[in-house]
Amino acid sequence: MSTIRLRNVTKRFGSLVAVNRANLDVEAGEVLCLLGPSGCGKTTTLRMIAGLEDATEGDILVAERRVNHLRPSQRDIAMVFQFYALYPVLTVAENLAYPLHYERISKAKIEERVNRVASLLHLESVLQRTPGQLAEGEKQRAAVGRAIIRDPNCFLFDEPLSRLDIEQRQVMRGQIKELLAGLSKATVIVTHDQLEALTMADRIAVMRDGIIEQVDTPHRIFTEPANLFVAGFIGTPRMNLIEATLTEAGESHLRFELGGQQVRLPVTRPGLGAGSRITLGVRPRACEFVSEPDDGAISGQVDLVEPMGAETLVHLLHGDQDLRVVVDRTTRLTVGEQANLRFEPGSVHLFDEAGRRVEPAP
Repeated sequence: MSTIRLRNVTKRFGSLVAVNRANLDVEAGEVLCLLGPSGCGKTTTLRMIAGLEDATEGDILVAERRVNHLRPSQRDIAMVFQFYALYPVLTVAENLAYPLHYERISKAKIEERVNRVASLLHLESVLQRTPGQLAEGEKQRAAVGRAIIRDPNCFLFDEPLSRLDIEQRQVMRGQIKELLAGLSKATVIVTHDQLEALTMADRIAVMRDGIIEQVDTPHRIFTEPANLFVAGFIGTPRMNLIEATLTEAGESHLRFELGGQQVRLPVTRPGLGAGSRITLGVRPRACEFVSEPDDGAISGQVDLVEPMGAETLVHLLHGDQDLRVVVDRTTRLTVGEQANLRFEPGSVHLFDEAGRRVEPAP
């Protein structure tokens, strides 16, 4: 059974805790992305699974077998590195075939597998070229092909698309996703690119400072962030996070004081009383401008207008808070203009003083 499990896995480098009590389960056929900013511990976690780093504490299980004591070559894991790691003097065909020489299979069988993988990754026309004669996208496909040509327990990808341009990334995202869907292997992909994670993963583990903050589906990570870090990290443009004080808790609404203005919102949250310090979270695409001010709208001054093609990103200055609003390109606003902003019903996330998500009332 192709599975990966981490149980309270910790990695220390002297006094630095790079990974702190990580717990993960990746099932057969599942793609899990480790997502987070640089230095959060995601690559260290991947390297511990591969056996390239030793875990300080905890257990790593691959195919339900504890592998902490095993060398990388004994774990039966295929890994695709950020920097391709192709042999420069070998052709693409020879690079693909290289892992198979240890399996002691016939030349005919090796050639059959090479041709099959080359067909899957559209490498047929470059099989006799060396890596120096390849485009970046071809090098990446060759590196992926060398990993999948045998039948390992699981796959690990370390920033697989980071060296490709935007167009190549779009193509490779689709190719890798399609390829992995037919392999039934537990797969972990490390990336700092949230678009890669949201489009390629079945589940995402968001990391910060060595801690896994939330593990969930891409949809729930986006719509139900567990805390302020996840809320602010996921989404482009990033979520508006507005500090406020709860001044009135009604049965069907809450009233907040933010930036010297009272705003009434049609949301309910249990366990919150008047005087509670909270943070409102609203996606830029869940805001709309209205013509007249009322007690459900925020008033401010347009500070910046950024055309983005089909949409326009508007920055509204409310006190010292920069609120980002995405509107249709036909919306006309000018810098310095006063505007009124309202949040779409059901779009407001609430976070308590500790930064934890406050769930809505049932």
